[in-house]
Amino acid sequence: MKDNDIQVTLGSTGITVNKNGFGALPIQRISTQDAVGLLKKAYQGGIRFFDTARAYSDSEYKLGIAFEGIRKNLYIATKSGARTGEAMKKDLAKSLEELRTEYIDIYQFHNPDFCPRPGDGSGLYEAALEARKEGKIRHIGITNHRLGIAKEAIDSGLYETLQFPFSYLATKKDEELVEGCRRANMGFIAMKALSGGLITNSRAAYAHAAQFGNVLPIWGVQREKELDEFLSYITEPPSMTEEIRRTIEEDRKELSGGFCRGCGYCMPCPAGIEINNCARMSLLLRRSPSAGWLTEEAQGKMKKIENCLHCGSCKSKCPYGLDTPALLARNLEDYNNILAGKTSI
Repeated sequence: MKDNDIQVTLGSTGITVNKNGFGALPIQRISTQDAVGLLKKAYQGGIRFFDTARAYSDSEYKLGIAFEGIRKNLYIATKSGARTGEAMKKDLAKSLEELRTEYIDIYQFHNPDFCPRPGDGSGLYEAALEARKEGKIRHIGITNHRLGIAKEAIDSGLYETLQFPFSYLATKKDEELVEGCRRANMGFIAMKALSGGLITNSRAAYAHAAQFGNVLPIWGVQREKELDEFLSYITEPPSMTEEIRRTIEEDRKELSGGFCRGCGYCMPCPAGIEINNCARMSLLLRRSPSAGWLTEEAQGKMKKIENCLHCGSCKSKCPYGLDTPALLARNLEDYNNILAGKTSI
């Protein structure tokens, strides 16, 4: 296999790494010792791109410990959810401190509900330009879950990278974003390449992403077993076979349509419903070990759906336009049928 089949260059940034990025959101759920061990193993195994965010609690702190002393040998991308330039400067200062570094390779606006531009009144883009001039950041990127804002970011010519959900469950419109980034010489960073855990075949996920020359998937890693899978793809990258193609087609048939990706942008719920899991419970039960989703604690979380206020807050915030209350109701009905033995898993 050629280098350009297993490596990707993120557009005008010039950053070239293998097609295995490390998504550091999940490491906030494990101890500092375990996270640092996982990160060091990822680096030693050949992963060179690590993506985190100010919003991921202690994720930046753990990266800072793991990579102190070898910072120049790898690339770090982080994000700020700030909505003003002054707030972004504070986020950046904290990120630099936590990461124990003098610069961020790619600094991204974290899922804004508008496309930051110079002169828009927020001061965000101006703050990013100032930080780049000072050498605190090297490249400006944006992440989003909304097609409209992603397209606007590409057309603006202001960004060097776009981070957007992309997996083999992607739509044609999502693929058009990938092509738009290629034409604009923008890097495309694929978040949720396993679709929030609904895709369970990592070989198929890798083989699909590898077909797109400008896509860097970042895999959310929490366990050493998961990391080992992706590290093995550095030396033996999966290619698209007929077997993998059949797997993808079967998953597309099962998961096509209005399913919850678990992004969590609908949260918090005023009724205390854990929407990002409850609205996709039927799929989680059938595509992951079911025992953990049938405990008394899980049943209590699902029962909260009965207290839905139908306020429309979750529906209005869903970047995929889902009818979230209806989705919750369907999942509760299915869940109760499974508990009663009326429906099999």
